[in-house]
Amino acid sequence: MAVEALFTPRSIALVGATDKSGWSISTLANLRNHGFPGPVHLVNPRGGTVHGERAYRSLTEMPSPVDLAYVMVPSTAVLGVLREGAELGIRCYVILTAGFGEAGPEGARLESEITAFARGHDLTVLGPNGNGYINAAAGITPYGLPIAQPLPHGSVGVVLQSGALASSVLAFAQARNIGISLLTSMGNESVVTVTDVLGYLVGDPATKVIALFLEAIRDPAEFSRVARLALGAGKPIVALKIGRSRLASHTAQAHTGALVGDDDVIDAAFRQLGVIRVRSVEDLIITSGLLAAVGPLPGRRIGVVTPSGGAAEIIADRAEDEGLELPPFAPSTVARLAEIVPSFGTVQNPLDVTGYVLIDRTLLGRALEAVTADPGIDLVMLLSEPPRSAPPDPSPTFALYSASASRIAASPVPVVVVSNVLTDVTEFGRTVQRETGYPHVVGGIEHGIQAIGAAVRWSRARARARALAPAPPAERRPPGASGVWAEHRASALLSAAGLPVVPSQLVRDAEAAVAAADRFGYPVVLKVSAEGLAHKSDAGGVRLGLTTPDEVRRAYHDVIATTRAHLPGALVQPQRGAGIELLVGVVRDPGWGLTLAVGLGGVWVEALRDTALRILPVDAADVRDALTELRGAALLRGARGTEPADLDAVADVVARVAGFAGTLGDDLESLEINPLLVTGSRVEALDALITWRS
Repeated sequence: MAVEALFTPRSIALVGATDKSGWSISTLANLRNHGFPGPVHLVNPRGGTVHGERAYRSLTEMPSPVDLAYVMVPSTAVLGVLREGAELGIRCYVILTAGFGEAGPEGARLESEITAFARGHDLTVLGPNGNGYINAAAGITPYGLPIAQPLPHGSVGVVLQSGALASSVLAFAQARNIGISLLTSMGNESVVTVTDVLGYLVGDPATKVIALFLEAIRDPAEFSRVARLALGAGKPIVALKIGRSRLASHTAQAHTGALVGDDDVIDAAFRQLGVIRVRSVEDLIITSGLLAAVGPLPGRRIGVVTPSGGAAEIIADRAEDEGLELPPFAPSTVARLAEIVPSFGTVQNPLDVTGYVLIDRTLLGRALEAVTADPGIDLVMLLSEPPRSAPPDPSPTFALYSASASRIAASPVPVVVVSNVLTDVTEFGRTVQRETGYPHVVGGIEHGIQAIGAAVRWSRARARARALAPAPPAERRPPGASGVWAEHRASALLSAAGLPVVPSQLVRDAEAAVAAADRFGYPVVLKVSAEGLAHKSDAGGVRLGLTTPDEVRRAYHDVIATTRAHLPGALVQPQRGAGIELLVGVVRDPGWGLTLAVGLGGVWVEALRDTALRILPVDAADVRDALTELRGAALLRGARGTEPADLDAVADVVARVAGFAGTLGDDLESLEINPLLVTGSRVEALDALITWRS
């Protein structure tokens, strides 16, 4: 499939061109007004004159074949256009026409026909039901809605699973003076998919950053492959993925299934793939624009220079939310700033140089020089923006911004310029930026802090990027494994794999239970053991703190009677002391595969819902990062004098559990340890559950 040829045609035919269609009028106007250098032929079955130009009655009647056919005919006529074009050697098509899979069964049938024909004849088809694309870098704009001037050329590639939003995204990028390389409205993705366009943009030298609006990820495996290529190439992907409702419970047997929703898994996958997830269209474009302008950021220690005390306070509040640090300035920086800042100002980070900038127009720039030289700062956030209106004599304005641009360019650390609020960049502001080299300005403190935080996280992901090793081959799957395994079978499997599991003994009568308790030493725990019984506590099948033989006998009879278990038996285990109880679960997501959930466990696991997710495979470093994300991470660090957990030991065991799950084959539905008891450096599974596909 020739995706590059789709986006770089030298000649275009507008098939279905008519004076009655706004789509047709806009598409031709876009091609004429935005610099497409090649011939554009109009095709209308009646021939004659359309849009003041000659129209051909068919593709065959044209003087020569074209590289791209832009199709606007009724849905029932689209297949005929593809057949005619294929005979002429036309390989690339944009289908604007709607009325296909989105319109019901008959439309779906028509779409399946054009998809089959396109694939059978190696045609590259964008759409149907899409507006087309804007290749701003090359001046190629077969796009069905009006494109306002100016069309800013830049390095942000935009891929949208929405036609209606495309023009709004473009307008917002124009308003913020954020240039695009390519904008594509995907339509129904009958042939060309989001991942196809992603792959193209990863290799496109005109694109530095990729912005995605996603309604669905149709092929997670392919998306993962291309996202890893983008991360390796140093091209950030910024994604607005809608549909965050919790729809999926992948297995009703394990607690993990209730904790892992579709959106949770996507969050985890994006994090590991280095995909930056945002929550609004504004943040999608603003974050992409920042990354295109400054590239990777070296760390999260930021220095702030602003002429507003209120802005400094807002930034201080929001920086912590985004995981950014505002370290104190070094003594040498403080001394240097004390010579610059007015006596009524305070030298600290964030730095408010005060409104004295209106009197001393060099103050902000001199303060910036001092802060950028601070040895403890990774980047600087400068509160400034281009001018909005032209003064009678603009030359001082140009001189001021030219001097600021030179200081920023000479800075030893990146400088991110942020405006106080989100406003449009005016035409005079664009002119000042263009003529002086003043850098890109991020729109608004709120969006700016979020964008900087996202850029720092992406930079860290890129620095840590490594090819995740595939899971080992499935060599340990027990023969005939199916359904829910009782704890004694699950624990035995984990123990045989060398994982730390509390000792236990399966017994079939009360006296055997007493003998096991005597052997382990009191106190002990007694649990019912029956195939298919997942939640023993909910069924009244667990007794804790048994300290005498008589208590063990009564407990055995009670749990058997309470649960009415088929082929009743019980597990006897030594009771462990206090510690931190964790949940470690691996559940199979239908799209992304095995997914690890780790969090606070025990009987309150679903009520607390404090878990962090990762897509397998993972290593101990991934797990340790996940543990630090938990709201209850303070417990692991030793809250209120309790013994801190050995996080390295915990991460090692959890990573080994995840790795073992990856060896159990495609029939594994879930593997769960709840709780995994952590006492200092001792880590031990106290209960286990394995569910196999039926």
